[in-house]
Amino acid sequence: MRKIREWGVATATVLAVVTAGCGSGDATEHTGADHVSGTLIVFAAASLTETFTELGKQFEAAHPGVEVVYSFGASSALAEQINQGAPADVFASAAPKNMQQVRDKGSVTATPVTFVRNRLEIAVPKGNPGRITGLADFGKTEPKLALCAKQVPCGAATETVFETAGITPQPDTREQDVKAALTKVTLGEVDAALVYRTDVEAAGDKVEGIDFPESVKAINDYPVAPLAHAPNAVAAAAFVDFVTSEKAQSVFAAAGFDTP
Repeated sequence: MRKIREWGVATATVLAVVTAGCGSGDATEHTGADHVSGTLIVFAAASLTETFTELGKQFEAAHPGVEVVYSFGASSALAEQINQGAPADVFASAAPKNMQQVRDKGSVTATPVTFVRNRLEIAVPKGNPGRITGLADFGKTEPKLALCAKQVPCGAATETVFETAGITPQPDTREQDVKAALTKVTLGEVDAALVYRTDVEAAGDKVEGIDFPESVKAINDYPVAPLAHAPNAVAAAAFVDFVTSEKAQSVFAAAGFDTP
């Protein structure tokens, strides 16, 4: 399974696979799930990388004629790319705000479905060398801290929890998506970062997670929808159905997501 992470680099590749796959996956030629085939292009929030990769494998196994191609990144950046005409079949956002940006431009005409929820957790390197104990440490200048950029969903959530806690954060870096913030922790470049708890889970023994009570004030809903101009509309509809199925929910639950 191939993953495409940057539209600017990957557009030519995406266009090539769309051209190759449209003949067998065109919605005008097939009308049922049994005929799902061709290339399926999914734009998805970075925090969905592990779960969607697993679900993509399962979807391909169920539909041998399908190849799932992903673009993972910040939901805000993905929404902008879609609105600029990037070819894609499905959009899965980490926040309703970014899905609404796409709807406002007419790029999504179906009603998005909230398929999971997520919340923030403090990630620290294994052994917690910075001795981080809670959210209050993000208001101190001594630890090295990473946050997501304010315009992306994890960054907007962090702003909410800091406002709730009455803390003015003192980050050393703001990253363009949650995986970039987590990488700062796994490399030992910062003492702590605010990421989703699913990212802490996915990192395994590379990091440790610290819960904090204010996280319940900033739970993110994740909506998914097929795109209005999907090159492979039949596969897009089938994938959205699969992502919202009971089988997929078990994968999300194991990764630490909350059910809607």
